[in-house]
Amino acid sequence: MAAKRKLPVGWEEKLSKSTKKRYFFNTYTRESQWEYPKEPAGESCRCSHILVKHEKSRNPSSWREPKITRSKQDAVKLLQEFIAELKAIQSLEERKKRFSDIAKVHSDCSSAKSGGDLGKFVRGQMQPSFEKASFALEVNQMSEVVHSDSGVHVILRTG
Repeated sequence: MAAKRKLPVGWEEKLSKSTKKRYFFNTYTRESQWEYPKEPAGESCRCSHILVKHEKSRNPSSWREPKITRSKQDAVKLLQEFIAELKAIQSLEERKKRFSDIAKVHSDCSSAKSGGDLGKFVRGQMQPSFEKASFALEVNQMSEVVHSDSGVHVILRTG
């Protein structure tokens, strides 16, 4: 028997009372469809980020370091250096490439292997401060330092 696919966030599978066929219900828009949903329901965005953890992060370890001992102040300072370097790059494509390169080497998130790309997500999937900052950005806009329980981030909205 094949494994059941996990529905994207915000969707429920239901059974039609009249046809006895399965359908999919979007919990955000309250609309139904027969086709299996390909995207999360609700307002979504796509972002990349660079996460710098510190000793007070909820999990002060990463793929780079088994035990992170830097202070929050040092984490913020490092992230501000990355932000200053990125802001100095005029070309959007060059800035995106450099953002990805920095994330691959310096981000404490497992998304580092994909240049910091978190993919598409909807409201309710990320920590509140991260979500608020992400959805407030325009596409191709970069945040200032964003604090979360995971550490400090710079976010680049890509979609």
